Amino acid sequence: MIPKVNFFGTSVSRLTLGDNPFNGHSYIHQVHTGEEMMDYYTADNCVRALKEAQEQGINTYIALADPFTLRVIRQYRLEGGSMNILFQTYPALDLEVNLQMMLGYKPIAIYHQGGSADYMVESGQIAELRKRIQLIRKAGLPVGLGTHEPKTLLRAEAEDWGADFYMTCLYNARKSQRGQQSGFITGKPKELVLFPEDRFEMFDAIRKVSKPCIAFKIFAGGQMFCGKKPEEIPALAEAALRETFTNVKPGDLACIGVFQKFKDELRENTHITQRIFS
Repeated sequence: MIPKVNFFGTSVSRLTLGDNPFNGHSYIHQVHTGEEMMDYYTADNCVRALKEAQEQGINTYIALADPFTLRVIRQYRLEGGSMNILFQTYPALDLEVNLQMMLGYKPIAIYHQGGSADYMVESGQIAELRKRIQLIRKAGLPVGLGTHEPKTLLRAEAEDWGADFYMTCLYNARKSQRGQQSGFITGKPKELVLFPEDRFEMFDAIRKVSKPCIAFKIFAGGQMFCGKKPEEIPALAEAALRETFTNVKPGDLACIGVFQKFKDELRENTHITQRIFS
């Protein structure tokens, strides 16, 4: 079994499912393009992946609150799915409108999307970011803050920007994007190079903050597997997951995305997680 922790009153599996591949957000265009991911992840295939995740012991889905994903969740629940939903705000929509859309799905928590939050910090809009965090809090749920920057994580904690938890990227995707708006707003996908040395800087920051963290991009968006033989990948995935769970706090979570077209990545990663905790 995948162990669970108490996340603000909800029992949440320490391995959670993210949705970047569902929405065609690829960080390995040389292997799988975003268009290929979207062509595979029809609503039916997204629902199938959610059901498989639930069967494998993942009980929480971290979902972008965009119209497509909301319809997927609706279909999933109509077909009997019961995973917890933890929402990421969708920056392309007005925040108040987006919050009303999310609340109809009874999420366990909502967090402010990381790329847009990082842009606001970079452009000196911290007061506005804090207002947005408080607006999310009015929904009556635990509120989180996403970030790719370890320094932002530490500052948000030290200055108490109002978040209850943090969504923390193990790779600093802002290195090549500082001063640029989130791709969700510009509509222009970014080509990112993620650097291995970033992981331990974020691990260090995660351990320094007292509030729960959810680590994501465990596999560098798949970049750590590029150029590797298929038989080498399971050991690399196990090393990355083991390193993550070893270096975050005992109550922290990890989030992975999966592309199920060619192999059952869900089964592989849940079995690895079970071994780690056995």
